[in-house]
Amino acid sequence: MSSQKRFLAVPDVAETLNVTVRQVRALLHSGELRGIQVGGRGIWRIEAQELEDYIARQYDRTATAVAEDHFTAQAPTSSQR
Repeated sequence: MSSQKRFLAVPDVAETLNVTVRQVRALLHSGELRGIQVGGRGIWRIEAQELEDYIARQYDRTATAVAEDHFTAQAPTSSQR
């Protein structure tokens, strides 16, 4: 059996993505990030592979946005340096 956990808690996912717990919960509620609720209190758990799949989708989404020039690179002005 692998030493890596199959399921992650919301705070673990938040730490991995470097976002807040609230942002992870929003991703779960929107369906953008898949997870399951366990127990009577509905505690969220996210399968490690689902997190990896989400990250891969975000890379694809970002690459598409860059290719379609949705991000414009601006050189910093002298006042921004």
